[in-house]
Amino acid sequence: MLKAFLFVITGCSGFLSAMTFAIEAFHFHVLPMRTRFPFKYGIASMNALPHLFVKVDLLVNGRPACGLASEGLPPKWFTKNPDTLFEVDLAEMIAVIQNASRIGRLAAEKETGFFAWWRDLYAEQANWAQVSSVPPLLANLGVSLIERAVLDGLCKALVRPLHAVLQSDELGIDLGELREELRGMRVSDVIMPQPLSHVHARHTIGLGDALTSADGSLDDGLPYTLEESIRAYGLRYFKIKVCGKTEVDLPRLREITRVITAHCPDGFHSTLDGNEQFHDLASFCDFYEALKADASLAPLLRSVLLIEQALHRSKALSEDVRSGPGMIIDESDGSLKDLPLALDLGYRGTSHKNCKGIVKGLANAALLKKRAASIPGGPILSGEDLAGIGPVAMLQDLSVMTLLGITHVERNGHHYFRGLSMYPQEVQEAALQAHAGLYHRHQADFAALRIEKGMLNTNSINSAPFGCGLTLDMTAFEPLNVWIKRGGMGEL
Repeated sequence: MLKAFLFVITGCSGFLSAMTFAIEAFHFHVLPMRTRFPFKYGIASMNALPHLFVKVDLLVNGRPACGLASEGLPPKWFTKNPDTLFEVDLAEMIAVIQNASRIGRLAAEKETGFFAWWRDLYAEQANWAQVSSVPPLLANLGVSLIERAVLDGLCKALVRPLHAVLQSDELGIDLGELREELRGMRVSDVIMPQPLSHVHARHTIGLGDALTSADGSLDDGLPYTLEESIRAYGLRYFKIKVCGKTEVDLPRLREITRVITAHCPDGFHSTLDGNEQFHDLASFCDFYEALKADASLAPLLRSVLLIEQALHRSKALSEDVRSGPGMIIDESDGSLKDLPLALDLGYRGTSHKNCKGIVKGLANAALLKKRAASIPGGPILSGEDLAGIGPVAMLQDLSVMTLLGITHVERNGHHYFRGLSMYPQEVQEAALQAHAGLYHRHQADFAALRIEKGMLNTNSINSAPFGCGLTLDMTAFEPLNVWIKRGGMGEL
């Protein structure tokens, strides 16, 4: 079912400016997944979602190649409209992905260079989204999936990992064309000289997650409560979600603080995620002052590295936030214009997650580096998650995190899903063989993520073409159009 590629990083000092490609076809398949327990964030509580695979057939310098990308399609993140059904939101997500594939295919009917192709894809998708009243964050989900599939195919065809391909500049990415103030900067000036070999896993504490055994148990072989997870993985970094109601958040944060401090005697780090629960800065500042007034939360607040997207996206980029605690945007980072505006308003940075785009993420990293001296407290580019799992989506995401030098990354797919147990055994065996440092065989005979001393070993990811290094036999998964016709969306 799967074939693992062995990639050797060749000494490439040259610039392969002649690299061109054409797209022959896109293929979409679905693997429905259920969570181990509900993942509650913001206005949503996720129990299941479809995992979408995008396969692209390419001709790279006249030779056939194949690329792959995937993404879980979660409820109420790309659009947070409480009045729509998940089936409606899901149909919108699929529509923007299919539209991006149509644009991407037309833009590469004839051989083209990567950056020229990406520029057309991004611009045409943005134009379509504006006419169709599709928000930029959702529209760029389509761009990012198509972009990732093509990048995977190009890296495989070039027989080199993404870091080496970006360092060589052969993709022709012109940062100055994306943002004028980046004129003269090259991608190789932005990424790490060598990708990170290890990153800290920042553990998500969802709004409904069990903290101790008093909150219940789950007998499926993996840690369930917060205290179990800390013991099992050696965690030292945490992402804590808040609902924005002090009567709910204060007692829960007290218990979270007690559990973490008890199990992390050598110290810990945390981030707070507001998930757009506040509709103005004043209400968030009142909330944060209430946290500071509670002496039992002092150890937690001392550990806070950043506050993520506290304000609803409809208000986040209309208020100057310099008077509040240091914050970054996440859901508000929907287009190339958003981070510059956020920095002008006093935000310290943004998040990277692959669902928001690779080229866009590089442009954001470049802007933060360019403006570093003018950002009070210093710029922040955080690594966040969207319940990503392997063996494709999470590994591609980690590949970009390591080359951007992001040292701690929210990882929650392994916590809310049971490893790679939803895949056929052949897929799991291939992942275990290709990524022995990242996965291990659980005693219940399924591939599970390996987190040791709170860290992930990313060496195998960095040597694979685009993190994954596997080719899937897509006949093992249901074609998207068949899944839709038989009512698959209504089964979730």
